[in-house]
Amino acid sequence: MKRGKTWSYVIRVPAPETGVSKPKWVGGFATEDEAKAARDEARVKARRGGYIERNQVTVTDYLTEWLDTHSVQIKPKTLQMYRFLVDRYVVPRIGEMRLQAVRPATITKLYRDLSASGGRDGKGLSPRTVEYVHAVLRKAFRDAVEIEQLLPSNPVERAKRPRDVYREVGDVWTKAQLRAFLEVARGHRLFAFFHLAAYTGARRGELLHLRWPDVDLDGGRITITGSTAVVGGVRVEGTTKSGRSRVVTIDTETAGVLRAHRVRQCEEAETAGEEWRGEPNGYVFTTAWGEPVYPDTVTGLFRTFIRMHNAPTDRPAPAEPLPLARLHDLRHLHATTLLMAGVPVHVVAARLGHADPAITLRVYAHVVRDAETATADVFAQALADGDG
Repeated sequence: MKRGKTWSYVIRVPAPETGVSKPKWVGGFATEDEAKAARDEARVKARRGGYIERNQVTVTDYLTEWLDTHSVQIKPKTLQMYRFLVDRYVVPRIGEMRLQAVRPATITKLYRDLSASGGRDGKGLSPRTVEYVHAVLRKAFRDAVEIEQLLPSNPVERAKRPRDVYREVGDVWTKAQLRAFLEVARGHRLFAFFHLAAYTGARRGELLHLRWPDVDLDGGRITITGSTAVVGGVRVEGTTKSGRSRVVTIDTETAGVLRAHRVRQCEEAETAGEEWRGEPNGYVFTTAWGEPVYPDTVTGLFRTFIRMHNAPTDRPAPAEPLPLARLHDLRHLHATTLLMAGVPVHVVAARLGHADPAITLRVYAHVVRDAETATADVFAQALADGDG
């Protein structure tokens, strides 16, 4: 039927709740043939129970509700990142579009625009950031198909997506540089935190979540059960990045550092007396008053110790200053040292808490390549020295 300048069709679709057929009018087609083709396709879907009723829900409306619905299912830090990516990169570009009008080409163009001029001052976003946007959209639109039944298929899956880019770790500190850093940090009450970070490769949030019952000094191991993060300026706790706990072994020296740290913490509790805010068998790393350490505190201390080493006030400046680095680079240093020493990749992956050793292989690809070269020399030498 022609209505004004466009064509419409009507079909009867059984209501899922009652099974009673109700007429559904759909319009907006430029020609009669387009309306008939759409009608025939809709009839087939209706008979199969896959008919999707048209609606005016926009991308912004859907993503806003989707994020609110999933706020109880994902970690606060992850939710914060999802909201940032959606608000910053998706809503300004395709937010006003009807959800059902989004096509694979729409998403492909979004990625192309973000790569060209999606960043600050009109600069392009890195491939990794575009990949994060893709991951969020893929998950959200999949739910629109499988759970909400707002779409017949997921346009994000068929878009020309950016390549899955893993940034290989670049140069890290040498062993001598790490020793120099730890020597500066040794005098601070949180020295044990930095020592443990370097000697276990654990993440910042995982160590700040650590409690004394998770530490087995006699057995030489710690159990990482969760993580701490900052969301909206508030310290929050959740699971580890992989969602699973893991056991990480520690050496005798590290066990000694933790014993000394606990003695110092007990002395601080005794000095504070009734003002002590910690709990029995509470957090391993606390303030001098027993409160949990705010994550940004140790990040700031890390930078402070580098500056103290490079521009000391009580001795001449070192001949070789420490290169600028991030606290997270202690984790990379730990992994790189183990891989170069010949520790199997799957063992390093389990120690770091990677869900899949393939992640370790991608992130530390250059280290693995160097180790493979050394392995070839070892084989050749073993063959030359063999008895036959």
